[in-house]
Amino acid sequence: MSKITIEHNPSEARLKELGVASWPIWEKEVSTFPIDFDETETAYVLEGEIIVTPSGGEPVRIVAGDLVSFHQGLDSAWEVVKPLRKHYSYDLPNGI
Repeated sequence: MSKITIEHNPSEARLKELGVASWPIWEKEVSTFPIDFDETETAYVLEGEIIVTPSGGEPVRIVAGDLVSFHQGLDSAWEVVKPLRKHYSYDLPNGI
């Protein structure tokens, strides 16, 4: 299984079902940095664009409107291309 799962432009009903509006928001300026996930994070990108490159893998472009899970065990390098604003949660079993 891929360490990154993306659902492009999920419906409002899907977002409501997941409770996305109640998740905290995280913001990050244009930058590059490593992130290693010791638990699965699910995020809904409100604004911005990032390129996430899994260790030993191909870069993945993530943009506003994407619902994405970064699965437990993912070691990655992040490049925030446009300032990022996203909802995030660690509470979903196995992400999306």
